[in-house]
Amino acid sequence: MASLNKVMIIGNLGNDPEMKYTQSGSTIANFSVATSERWKDKNGEQQEKTEWHRIVAFEKKAELVEKYLKKGSSVYIEGKLQTRNWEDQNGGGKKYATEIVLFMLEFLDKKEAGNSGGPDDAARQDTNGMYPTSTNSEAPGMNF
Repeated sequence: MASLNKVMIIGNLGNDPEMKYTQSGSTIANFSVATSERWKDKNGEQQEKTEWHRIVAFEKKAELVEKYLKKGSSVYIEGKLQTRNWEDQNGGGKKYATEIVLFMLEFLDKKEAGNSGGPDDAARQDTNGMYPTSTNSEAPGMNF
């Protein structure tokens, strides 16, 4: 039986990316993205619910995240869900974290005239602003 593990979200960064570097020199970026939905309840009052998503990026994507994203940045993310587990160092038992492993990133903020705060025009033109994963080596343990 076939299966699919794919996530697509559009939202805003809730914090500046946190960068980590492994002993082997690999780059890892962790950040959170908020997605919101709005509706009117049965009384006609506006309601809103926000979900927070943990995102992890590896290697070149992590470097792009570090260079161009900050708190409040609007992004389109594609990736896969991954759950990690570990033992709490304070004896609190097993801990779990579910996160989205970044495959593709699109910057959604509008580029202002004279602002060089985003990817250069050549990069945007060549990739349409999207940065897909080219190999599985960027995200260890991922097999497709």
